[in-house]
Amino acid sequence: MLGSVLIVDDHPGFRREARAILEADGFGVIGEAAKGTEALQQAARLRPDVVFLDIGLPDGSGLDLVAPIRALVPAAVVVLVSGRPERDYGERVADAGADGFVDKATLAQGMLADLLDRLRNE
Repeated sequence: MLGSVLIVDDHPGFRREARAILEADGFGVIGEAAKGTEALQQAARLRPDVVFLDIGLPDGSGLDLVAPIRALVPAAVVVLVSGRPERDYGERVADAGADGFVDKATLAQGMLADLLDRLRNE
């Protein structure tokens, strides 16, 4: 297994799709959350290696959750996810302190593993 993942997204269909892709890649999905408050609770309890974090959540922005998640799980890799391309957010993705960004439309098998490999080699 490549690592444990917490998926944070308010759309159950996307969580199912992401889980299937990540598990096929060898990741262990250890939790899911639909809101930011749930994400913080799950991160504190589960201590995942990776947090797959949607930017648009019903109770706030995933951009604002990067720092609190890092405070709870400093070693976690935080990957922001959105249905909009990264360029739509300008510098906000980089300023949030996330380790990466994935456009939901391009999510494919191997993508997160490739991103983590790149991060390890930086």
